[in-house]
Amino acid sequence: MDEILIERDGGVATLTINRPERRNAVTNDMWDALREVFTEVAQRDEDRVLVVTGAGGAFCSGADLGGTPSPGSGADDAAATLREGGLARMRRIGSAALALHRLPKPTLAKVGGVAAGAGCNLALGCDLVVASSDARFSEIFSRRGLSLDFGGSWLLPRLIGLHKAKELAFFADILSADEAMALGIVNRVVPAEELDAFVDDWARRLAAGPPMALSLTKTMLNGSLALSMDEALEAEAQSQVINFGTADSREAMAAFVAKREPEFKGR
Repeated sequence: MDEILIERDGGVATLTINRPERRNAVTNDMWDALREVFTEVAQRDEDRVLVVTGAGGAFCSGADLGGTPSPGSGADDAAATLREGGLARMRRIGSAALALHRLPKPTLAKVGGVAAGAGCNLALGCDLVVASSDARFSEIFSRRGLSLDFGGSWLLPRLIGLHKAKELAFFADILSADEAMALGIVNRVVPAEELDAFVDDWARRLAAGPPMALSLTKTMLNGSLALSMDEALEAEAQSQVINFGTADSREAMAAFVAKREPEFKGR
C-alpha cells in the first residue's frame, strides 16, 4: 500500500510510514501491512537490518483515532468506528507489535517530529532509537481516555523502571528528545539535518556485522530479565557453540590475523 513504503539498499531495509497529512497516524489496514513487512524482513536473508521511520517531518502519531470524518459526523460516529471489531481489532495491533519484537535482526527507529501513543511504542519496540533534536515523545493514551497499547506496558518498565513508567503513562506528558535520552528511551539525539546521515551510518555498520551473532545476542538480551544467571550463562554457551560453527566466525578470525575488515555472509 502507498501508506507503508519499503526500500532496500545494501542489506538495509527502510520502512517508511507515509501519511504525512495525518502525521503518519496508522489505520487498521496499516497495522496489518506493518506486521507483514516485519515478517517479510525477518524471513529475507538479504535484509540485515530494519530502519523504521516516518514521512513528512513526523515519526508516527499513533493509531488513527479520528480518521477523516464525513460532513456532519460527530464524536459518537468516531467512537462507534473505534469500537467496531473490539478485541479482535486490538489483537491485530498487538500482532504487529509482536512481529516487530520477534524480528531476529537489529531494528532501528529514526525519529523526527512526533512519536506519540502507539507511535511512541513503535519506536521503543525497536532495538535502537535515534532522534532528531526536534523529536517529541508521549505515551498520550490517558489524554484520550485509553490505556497503554502496542507493547508499552511491557516495554516501559524494562527500559526505565516501574515508577518512571507509571509517571509517563499516567500523566502522558510530552518529552523532548533530550528528556527522552536522559530517561534512557533514546540512544542518540542529533541535529535534524544530521539525522539521515547518522542513522545511515549505524544501519550500514549493523548490516556489515555478523548476522547470526547479532541475532543470538538480541534474543538473549530480550529474554534476559526472565532468566536466572545460570540460565543466562547456559544460553550464552549454546549461542557460542552455534557461532563457532559458522563460516562468519572463521572469517572473523582470518580477518583478525590478516589485519583486515571481515566480510560476513550470514552463514
